[in-house]
Amino acid sequence: MSAVIHPVILCGGSGTRLWPLSRKAFPKQFIPLLGDKSLLQLTLERVATLAQGQPEAITCVAAEEHRFLVADVAAHAGLSVRQILEPQAKNTAAAMALAALAAPDEALLLFCPADHHIPDAAAFCAMVQGAAPAAQAGRLVTFGVLPSFPSTAYGYIQKGAAAGVGFEVARFVEKPAQDKALEFLASGQYLWNAGIFLVRAADLLQALQAHAPDVLDVCRQAMQQSQRDGLFLRPDAQVFAGCRSQSIDYAVMERAGNVSVYPFAGVWSDVGSWNAVAQLAEPDVYGNRAGGEVQHAHHLRAHDTYIHAGGQRPVVALGTSGLLVIDTPDALLVVDGSHAEAVKEVVAKLESLDASQAVQHRRVARPWGWYDSIDLGPRHQVKRIMVKPGASLSLQMHHHRAEHWVVVSGTAEVTNGDEVMVLDENQSTYIPIGRVHRLANPGQEPLEIIEVQSGSYLGEDDIVRLEDSYGREIKPERT
Repeated sequence: MSAVIHPVILCGGSGTRLWPLSRKAFPKQFIPLLGDKSLLQLTLERVATLAQGQPEAITCVAAEEHRFLVADVAAHAGLSVRQILEPQAKNTAAAMALAALAAPDEALLLFCPADHHIPDAAAFCAMVQGAAPAAQAGRLVTFGVLPSFPSTAYGYIQKGAAAGVGFEVARFVEKPAQDKALEFLASGQYLWNAGIFLVRAADLLQALQAHAPDVLDVCRQAMQQSQRDGLFLRPDAQVFAGCRSQSIDYAVMERAGNVSVYPFAGVWSDVGSWNAVAQLAEPDVYGNRAGGEVQHAHHLRAHDTYIHAGGQRPVVALGTSGLLVIDTPDALLVVDGSHAEAVKEVVAKLESLDASQAVQHRRVARPWGWYDSIDLGPRHQVKRIMVKPGASLSLQMHHHRAEHWVVVSGTAEVTNGDEVMVLDENQSTYIPIGRVHRLANPGQEPLEIIEVQSGSYLGEDDIVRLEDSYGREIKPERT
């Protein structure tokens, strides 16, 4: 009988490498890059087989601000996963320590990044099961991908002595220069470092104790003072703030003597640049590719050009070669393919200018649905708002703005002061400044409204929240 695996999905991410489609508030693992499924959903579906029908065996380590995004993706995958919510991002050593501390000592933990593309799920699961005996015997197992070209974007693992179908690890190598990458490929002794690990919880904790005791100590204290809220587990934020940030490779794997690597011959990508995203699309006879709303992407006299069309407007590349064109409703990126790895520098520049596009999309996800700011002026803002069936916004009021609501589709239950009313399609209401109000969807279909705000101040922090269904603080803050 195959071993029961407890998958742990590492959902951290800065949202910078695939800007402007990804943002810090909406990293790439949540974006439906492949059809209507996100990389996180595909990852959950892939590892669910290893959990052998035990959805409670799957854990996601995620940021507090992404918890409802993770829950939504899991629901679309038909799963209800546990979440450990990191108060701050402290890299993979701390994230893995938290998960190991929350698991039984004998649990066989499979640590997977949330944002990798592995189309052959059956081959992936077979590889993991093949490595399970080594992990059960106390080895720290990592997985390496057989390189198909001399990549300078990936780290490498040098194989040591053979150990069954796996190998001992001779050394880990950082992202190499082009000449070294060619040398590694030609030798046949190197694998791409996939950042995927299989290890018993007790063995990982023992390795952390030996090589990164300070990280383990802080994480243990944070977990001892953690708070549970349904499927959410929150380590103590004040304690966790004292943890240093380091990858598991540096903290443990490069120092431990019991590390094994198992080769994976299937297709794998960390989807870490727009060049990698482009490779997921089929090329035409001129090497052009398209993603997103592909019906709006047009190539004329173009060669080797990728267009990601992000809306209803046409995006046209005329006479271009080797370009990546990424269109979104509020930002446009045009980059030569040779500079794709430097996109994070663009985000840093925009952050220095305090541009909201560095962090947030125009369309913002919320636990109850989403809103899209479609127009903004000095004293007005227009939003499209979608509320999921059975969901509701917080009971709230505003000091500086009034709101007009028009129901576009679905049914709205509106609390407007002392009055509670039900509005159907094409009906509307007015919320004066200072009036306590709430919007809810009592129906079975999504509710969509148009909201017109008017007033002297329209910031998201002009909200006095009086009641909330999602465990958010009752004080002026973002909805």
